Amino acid sequence: MRRALLAITGLAASTTALVVFKGSPATNQVAQNLPTAQPVNPTPQDVEPSADPSGVAPKPSATADAPTSPKPTKSTARPSGTRTTTKAAPRTTTKAPQSSTRRVNGTGFQNEYGFVQVQIVVSGNKIVDAVALSLPSGGESDIHSGDVRTKYDGPGGEVVAKQSANLNTTSNATETSNSYKQSLRSAIEQAF
Repeated sequence: MRRALLAITGLAASTTALVVFKGSPATNQVAQNLPTAQPVNPTPQDVEPSADPSGVAPKPSATADAPTSPKPTKSTARPSGTRTTTKAAPRTTTKAPQSSTRRVNGTGFQNEYGFVQVQIVVSGNKIVDAVALSLPSGGESDIHSGDVRTKYDGPGGEVVAKQSANLNTTSNATETSNSYKQSLRSAIEQAF
């Protein structure tokens, strides 16, 4: 007898708990019809002016004056310890891989024979190529600029071999060699 009484009491308690936590269809319907943002007992400053052009304020409804008991709704009634949260997936950013080979232009320098500017090609932390973008031209300058180009430029030139701007000066092209080294130094400073 005692077991049957306990079973019936437990069943009634669990049913009541389900109704309270989940809300029965009747309480959901009533809860949906309740205003949510209005105070239970409005004071004169809480009452909004009437939109009626006659200036008569609407009478509060009987349900607003009557004491109300809190009614559980789906949004407020949850068993403790059963909070459900959804975590957003971590945001990942994917950058395009940087090219391991890049071209860097040195500052151009003007000497008495003409304008000199050098470009280096860098792969990782090594100079793999050097090219004179601009060298003096005209008359003997063509010959001396060709000597500078042959000595310093290209993957087999002195720039790649020494990996620095400490180059040997090309004979008969001292000004052009010095301007080349200055432009090369500025390109190396930008690259590294």
